[in-house]
Amino acid sequence: MNNLKDMRTYLVGAMDRVVDGGVGWRNSITPMLLELGVKVLNPCDKPIESAKEGPNTRQVIDYYKQTGQFNRIRDEYGHIRNADLRCVDVSDFVIANIDINVHMCGSYEEISTANRQKKPVLVWCEQGKMLAPNWLFFMLPHEHIFSSMDKLIAYLYDVSKCEDTSKLKRWFFFNA
Repeated sequence: MNNLKDMRTYLVGAMDRVVDGGVGWRNSITPMLLELGVKVLNPCDKPIESAKEGPNTRQVIDYYKQTGQFNRIRDEYGHIRNADLRCVDVSDFVIANIDINVHMCGSYEEISTANRQKKPVLVWCEQGKMLAPNWLFFMLPHEHIFSSMDKLIAYLYDVSKCEDTSKLKRWFFFNA
């Protein structure tokens, strides 16, 4: 039994203002998700061809900011937001990495969008569950907030093997 086979997840987390562009944790968790048969939608490797970011996208945006060319940012790169939110739309659940030391913007919009769609939103806070932002506890079942990637993955293994899925309130399992 594998309840997660062929489900899609979108990996939510900061890409701006983080040294590695958000690639590290996504590369760490992806093999475990693939082992569970989950299809991974990764914004660092956009699955939507028309929204791929180039190697210097952030530098160009920073240049536009520094030179006051603010209108060009949305005109040329607004499609990135659209593609990311579309990935939330087509996902069956999302996994979000929260580092309270990094200012995040789009990630909170993606979390809110998935939550409004009543999808499982699985969050792990790098500083631990007890330090996760209060707003997340207002929005999400606390059982979906984790102190580590390992605990989140253990939860997913439990979901994949669960025989009585009626206990999994936010999860939807399609037979077709």
